[in-house]
Order: sequence, then C-alpha cells, then structure tokens
Amino acid sequence: MASSADKQQEDRRRKDEAVRATIMQKLIETGEKERLKEMLRSKLVECGWRDDLREHCKDVIRKKGLDRITVDELVAEITPHGRDTVPDKIKADLLQRIRQFLQST
Repeated sequence: MASSADKQQEDRRRKDEAVRATIMQKLIETGEKERLKEMLRSKLVECGWRDDLREHCKDVIRKKGLDRITVDELVAEITPHGRDTVPDKIKADLLQRIRQFLQST
C-alpha cells in the first residue's frame, strides 16, 4: 500500500509533467522552440562545442572499431559527454530565454 508521501510525490510528478507538456506546446505553437533551437545550435558552433563533440565521436569510434559499434551505441556513449560539456553560460542563457518567454505569455 502506497504511503501518503508516495502519493504526494506521484501527484507532484504528474503535475510537473503536465506543466512541462503545456510549456512545450506553447513553445511549439508560437515557433519559439525552433528559434531557441537555432540560437542554441549557433552558440554551440561558435564556442567550438560541436567540433569537440565530433572529435569525441571519432575517438569513441576509433577505440571501439567502426564495425563494432552501432549508431545507437555511439549516441548512448556520447550523449552524457555532450550534455556535460555544454558551457554553463549557454545553459543559463537558454534558461533565461525560456523564462522570458513564459513571463510574456
């Protein structure tokens, strides 16, 4: 039997998911999601993140062997590295732009 704390935690998780879905819907409907993605893409290229991640991919492929790694395995291997190496300034800027968008809607 679930405790009261478990039920509260589950209710909170459901509410959070609903809020996220609503925010995503607004971002998509207004075209803001595409603008944010383009801004993010541009900043990541500017700072060299994309080139660094490309080199990391090559290193992983060299280490494992081209014929011994699938695309899914490569993605699983590089995703944590990619997320960890996005500069904090870019993350903060993206978060600030999302907050501004939410305040204006």
